[in-house]
Amino acid sequence: MSMLSLERVTKKYRVGAFGGRELTAVRDATFTVKPGEVVSLIGESGSGKTTIGRMVLRLASVSGGNIMFDGTDVSRLKGRRLAGYYKRVQGVFQDPFSTYNPIFKADRVLHTIRPTFFPDVNAAEWRKRIDTALESVRLDPRQVLDKYPHQLSGGQLQRMLIARALLLDIKLLVADEIISMLDASTRIDVLNLLADLKARGLGILFITHDLSLGHYISDRAVILRSGTVVEMGSTDKVFGNPRHPYTRTLLSSVPQMHRKWTRADIARTIDGRCAIHDGGDCASDSELVAVDDDHLVGCAAQK
Repeated sequence: MSMLSLERVTKKYRVGAFGGRELTAVRDATFTVKPGEVVSLIGESGSGKTTIGRMVLRLASVSGGNIMFDGTDVSRLKGRRLAGYYKRVQGVFQDPFSTYNPIFKADRVLHTIRPTFFPDVNAAEWRKRIDTALESVRLDPRQVLDKYPHQLSGGQLQRMLIARALLLDIKLLVADEIISMLDASTRIDVLNLLADLKARGLGILFITHDLSLGHYISDRAVILRSGTVVEMGSTDKVFGNPRHPYTRTLLSSVPQMHRKWTRADIARTIDGRCAIHDGGDCASDSELVAVDDDHLVGCAAQK
C-alpha cells in the first residue's frame, strides 16, 4: 500500500510584469512512495524536483491534482491536522549551514520542536530522546551538543537535522540534494544512514540531479524533464534499459574517464525517437505507457 501518492499534481506560477504570464513548473506528476522504499526524483536543474518536494512538505501550494498521505489530501490540512502531518513528514535540504542561526548553538534546532510537539515531556525524558535520536544517526551527543554550527562539520549538521526529524517519529523523509555540499567521505556516511532508515520502514523521497546517487540508493526512479515525468519504474529497469530519449541523454552524458568526451557523443543520444510509437510522432510526454512490469515511459513529443 502506498504511503504517499501524487495524482496528476501540477504547479503553476505567475511570472512577468504584474504576473501577466503563467509558468508551469510541474505538470501532471503522478507517482507513489511506499513504506521502507526510496524513490529518487532525478532531473537536471529546473526540472521541477525541488518544487515537488516543497509541495509534499506544504511549503508550496498545489495548482492542480492531489497529494495524498495515508489516504488524506495534504493540500486541505490546516491547524492541528497540519501539525500532525509535520509530525509524520519532514524535509532535509541541500545546504545544512543555512538552516542554522550562527549566533545560537546548533542543538537549538532540536529544542525548537519541543513546545509544539512535546509540551508535556519533562526535561530528563527530553534529553534522553535527544541522545537516542543523535545516536541513531551516528552522532555522539557529547561531541555535538552545546556546540555552535561553525564548530561542526557539514555532515554532522546534516545528520543533526535528520535526528530532528526522527525525534518526531516520522514516516516519510523528503531529502532534497542533502549530500551535494558534503565531501566524499561524509556522503557515504549519510547514504548509509538513509539505508538504515529505509530498513526501519521509513519512506524516503530522494531528490537529486546526481545519477550515480539515484542509482545507488533508490528502489524506484522518477525521471523529470521540464516539470513532466517522462520515465519511472524500478531503478534497475530505468537505468538498465532506459526507453525515453531524455533518460538516455542523461545516462549517456555522464563523462567516462577512459576516453575523451565529444559533441558527437551528445548528438547521438538526442535523436528524439519515441520508444512507444517506433519513432512516430507523439502528442504528449504526460501520458505514461507501461513497457514492462514496473516500468513506465512517456511519449517523446516530436517538435
